[in-house]
Amino acid sequence: MNYRDQLTPWAIFQRLANGKNKCVARLRTRTEADAYISIFRQGGGVFEVVYDVPQPQGVVNQG
Repeated sequence: MNYRDQLTPWAIFQRLANGKNKCVARLRTRTEADAYISIFRQGGGVFEVVYDVPQPQGVVNQG
């Protein structure tokens, strides 16, 4: 995980029709993410704000 990824933990994902998700923006604060998502939703589509901190490389989730 690089320093830039640590600075932008909030992400906006668009839900696609095929069941997948697409990251459309990464932001520093939840407030910024909420402002952007309101603009994205005006254009149509389903969007979701998530706290998305990437796992460091080499770490395996167990559970």
